[in-house]
Amino acid sequence: MPPENLSIILVQPQGPINIGSVCRVMMNFGFTQLRLVNPTKHYKSLLAKKMALSAFSVLENALIFDDLASALSDIQIAFGTTRRFGKYRKNFLTPGGAAQKIQETCQDISCALVLGPEDTGLETKDLDLCQHFITIPTHDAYKSMNLSHSLTVLLYEISIKSDSRKNYPSPKSLAPGIEIENLFAHMKKSLLRIDFLDKQNPEHLLRTFRRLFGDAGLTSRDVRIIRGLMSRIDWTEDQRRENTNVHDE
Repeated sequence: MPPENLSIILVQPQGPINIGSVCRVMMNFGFTQLRLVNPTKHYKSLLAKKMALSAFSVLENALIFDDLASALSDIQIAFGTTRRFGKYRKNFLTPGGAAQKIQETCQDISCALVLGPEDTGLETKDLDLCQHFITIPTHDAYKSMNLSHSLTVLLYEISIKSDSRKNYPSPKSLAPGIEIENLFAHMKKSLLRIDFLDKQNPEHLLRTFRRLFGDAGLTSRDVRIIRGLMSRIDWTEDQRRENTNVHDE
């Protein structure tokens, strides 16, 4: 996998020391694409520079975003790191499994490893934007890992798989994040109109769709077809309401 195809995204990183350490780890394994979502205002401080050392250029060239959706707008596959074993997240990848999947699917498309804040990890709303989930099996007595240590494990596994990579078939070109999120916004609106979704908790079923489509991997053509279906549902519902109003008059 070309290193430029993989971005490292830190969501709300709080410590400049950790940010600097992440830059150093990235350079250790040959990765330079760093994205920061709403980082601490001290993310370029002297502490960060001291920890990054000669990898400080990674931080200087980092892209800054206000939210994760924006950071993922041009990313086609996102791997979220978490220890939250919710009912909507069933198929967790180990670091080795994630590395294998990245090598098989990210040869010609953009991918991202998404890591959350040091104290809480990624929230559910952020995990909803990821297609795959990675968990590092740690000891129950002390489950939490340092941000840069977690990234070291992941990038090590990716590098090992890259060194031993065989010739895989070219993967299909997946839709970027912005197309996927526009699709789910359209689905939410259409399915609410026909009372398919619970108005009090529409995300309940939408997360199931996210999981199904995330496992399948949607191309831009897939997205257009599904949105075409949603548009047909919209048109049919408009006709139904119009006929209902005529009969009521």
